[in-house]
Amino acid sequence: MERAGGPRVGEHTMSHNKKTTVLVIDDDQILVKLVTSALKQDGFDVVAAYDGQEGLRQMYDTHPDLIILDLNMPTMDGWTVCQRVREVSNVPVIMLTARDEPEEIIKGLDMGADDYIVKPVQMNILLARVRSTLRRAAADPTMMKKDVIYSDSYLTVNLDEHRVAVQGETVRLTPTEFNLIAHLVDAAPRIVPYRELLENVWGFEYIDDIDYLRVYIWHLRRKLEPNPKEPIYIVNELGIGYRFEKQE
Repeated sequence: MERAGGPRVGEHTMSHNKKTTVLVIDDDQILVKLVTSALKQDGFDVVAAYDGQEGLRQMYDTHPDLIILDLNMPTMDGWTVCQRVREVSNVPVIMLTARDEPEEIIKGLDMGADDYIVKPVQMNILLARVRSTLRRAAADPTMMKKDVIYSDSYLTVNLDEHRVAVQGETVRLTPTEFNLIAHLVDAAPRIVPYRELLENVWGFEYIDDIDYLRVYIWHLRRKLEPNPKEPIYIVNELGIGYRFEKQE
């Protein structure tokens, strides 16, 4: 975890003293200036673009370590930008949006976003989310027991191979989604409290964001459950947490 007074993330996460570069893509010039200033003060290099097409060009030219992406932009919206980014890169993407409807968030996750933040946002919260997203991107995706394998006739989860399959077909999961199902499988049959999942998968900055966890669980069920509306694998213990239910 980062400590007050310690080295800034942008100054120590990259080798050979190369600062971490963040690409900010947003048509709101005032917001871009605020975000750029906050990121630079925290030790990051920043590249700015004011529409989607320019953002893609900057991504190809600068190879950023993280992208902060607005959704509502002229020329090319954030959904399309994220989709294009995912065709060529696994760079972490944080969507910055004024929309907080679950359907919009699900769409963002489907496009390959690693995180989403609803506007307006305090700069200290944005910086904490940037640091947390970069930590997740750099971390070993299987910090748990690597010999854990769950398999039945429908679902297979193999931590060592970093593979999840439904009816024999590999399911494409984001690193965050894989870490979430991996923690649940690794802990089974124990109920994993909400805050424990949020801290272990996302970081301590997220421990009170239970609605955020619910959205990711909903998304994961859509990919893994035979019937997402009546889940049999990822079970919610109301008011406590989630557990992975092994099937006979």
